[in-house]
Amino acid sequence: MSATGVFRRFTLAAAFAGLVFAGARAQAQDPTPQQQDIQQDKKDIRQDKKDLNRDRADRKADRRDINRDKRDIRSDRRDIRQDNRDIQNDKANIHQDSKDIRNDQKDLNRDRADRNADQRDINRDKRELARDDAKYGVNSTQAQADRKDLHQDRVDRNKDQKDINGDKRDLRQDRRDRNQDARDLNADRRDRNQDVRDVHNDKKDLHQDRKDRNKDQKDINKDKKDLHKDRADLRRDRHRM
Repeated sequence: MSATGVFRRFTLAAAFAGLVFAGARAQAQDPTPQQQDIQQDKKDIRQDKKDLNRDRADRKADRRDINRDKRDIRSDRRDIRQDNRDIQNDKANIHQDSKDIRNDQKDLNRDRADRNADQRDINRDKRELARDDAKYGVNSTQAQADRKDLHQDRVDRNKDQKDINGDKRDLRQDRRDRNQDARDLNADRRDRNQDVRDVHNDKKDLHQDRKDRNKDQKDINKDKKDLHKDRADLRRDRHRM
C-alpha cells in the first residue's frame, strides 16, 4: 500500500472521530434557555391534554348522573300518583266496609229481635200446651194444635239463631276487612310519604350534579385556554430559536 493511501485513511478516521466527539460534547452541554422553554411548553401541553381528558370524563359522568336523577324523579312521581290512587281505593274500601258493618249490625239486631220474639212465642205455646193438656187432655185437638205451633216456633227460632250466627260471621269478616284496609291505607300513606322524600332527595342530587357538571364545564374551558396558551408559547419559543 502506498503512503498516500495510508494517509488518506488516517485522515478519514480522524475526521469521523472528531464528529463523534463533537456530537458527544454537544449532548453533554446543558440545553439553552430556549430549549428549556420548549421542553417545559411540551410538558405543559401534555398535562393540559390530560386535564382536559379527565375533565371531559367527569362531565360525561355528571351527565349520566343527571339523566339517572331525572329518571328517578319521574319514577318517584309515578309512584306517588299510584300511591294516591291506592290511598283513594283504600278509603273507598274502608267506607264500604263501614257500610257493610252497619248493615251487618242492623241484620244482627233484627235477627236477634226475631229470635227473641220466637222464644216468647215458644214460651207462650208451652203455657198454652200445658193448660190445654190439663183441660182437654194430651190427645185433644187443642193440645195437638198447641204442639204444632210449638214445633213451628222452635223451627223459626232455630232459623233465626242460624241467621244470627251468620250475621256474626259476616260482621267479624267485615271488621277484619275494615282493619286490613286500614292497615293498607296506613302502608300506602307511608309509601307515598317515602316517595315524596325520595323526590326531594333526587331533586337535591340533581341540583348538585348540575353544579358539578357546570364546574366541570368551566374546568374544560379553562383547560382549553391553558392548552391554547401553552401551544402559543411553544410556537413563540420555537420561533425565537
